[in-house]
Amino acid sequence: MNGNFFKRRTLLIAGILIAAVALYATRSMWTSGATTAQAPPRQAVSVEVAKAEKKLVPLDVDSIGAVTPISSVALKSRVETTIVGVHFEDGARVKEGDLLFTLDSRQIDAQIAQAEGNLARSQSQLVAAERDMRRFNELIGKGATTQVNVDNAKTAADTATATIQADQAILDNLKVQKSYTKITAPISGRISAATVKVGNFVRPADTSPLATINQMAPVYVTFAIPQRVLSDLRDAMKDGKSSVTATIPGNGKSETGTIAMVENTVDPTTGMVTVRGMMGNESELLWPGILVNTTLTVRTEEAVIVPSVGVQRSQTGNFVFVVRDGKAQVQPVTISRTFQGFSVVDSGLEGGEDIVVDGQLLLSNGTPVAPRSRKAGA
Repeated sequence: MNGNFFKRRTLLIAGILIAAVALYATRSMWTSGATTAQAPPRQAVSVEVAKAEKKLVPLDVDSIGAVTPISSVALKSRVETTIVGVHFEDGARVKEGDLLFTLDSRQIDAQIAQAEGNLARSQSQLVAAERDMRRFNELIGKGATTQVNVDNAKTAADTATATIQADQAILDNLKVQKSYTKITAPISGRISAATVKVGNFVRPADTSPLATINQMAPVYVTFAIPQRVLSDLRDAMKDGKSSVTATIPGNGKSETGTIAMVENTVDPTTGMVTVRGMMGNESELLWPGILVNTTLTVRTEEAVIVPSVGVQRSQTGNFVFVVRDGKAQVQPVTISRTFQGFSVVDSGLEGGEDIVVDGQLLLSNGTPVAPRSRKAGA
């Protein structure tokens, strides 16, 4: 009996183990099948897109420039005398020919009167000498005088003529000296503050000018560009297509002009060449001496551009995510330069493609995407 009991118990335990193993195997298969059936599909990533555009893009070179006047005149006295009149307000706009300073001319006036008297005396002496020469010429024909008297009369007339010429030269010189007592504006522009006032004694040896006039319209803007741009700039200047824009930092106001001159040498220490642009400056926006941000436009060319925020970088180079058939595709691109927040694409895009500009961190090649248009001004 005991043998049968143990035999039945052994069979029962074996059956229970077999059933447990079968149940576990069946549960694993059921669980695995349920998991596979309930795996959710891959969700699309919301991204912001913008069009790659093909348009005319200027080739620009940015630099820092300085405004310089085309003409600047320092006014100085050319005679030793006293100032008796100042006829302008400090910092005023003056025109060419305007009277600026009047100097004391009384001493020169007296010298002019003396020179005029000497000239009149010499002219009278010439009249007398010519009268004597005519009389002696008549007498020599009658044999009533000698040839010596005729020659002496001619010499006296020639001497009087030379004296008149010398007196006239002295008078002309004094009149020129007197003209220096009225200082007028040689150019139009803005005049500085007068360094002297009425009553000051001035002389040619003074080192400080009475005032300085700077031409304000047009003006020069001088800046430097890399030597690699020089060849393109010279070609553009031949076609008259180059231009330069000077912008005042802080207020955004600008003035546009043309290239007036390119320096004839490149600085070997920096590899830069100096360029000078001419600005009309009729509104006097550009003031001599100020620093400005300059943008040299060498030429304008058609190119494909994309927002610079859409350009990604990797170890193999630049690339963008292009949206095709609802998926993000990696597209390698070659970028030549940037322009006002856009990158100019040399190769890789033809224009018209949808480029991801926001949300790239969640993307890989082939990731499903849900595009949305870029906000205006973004």
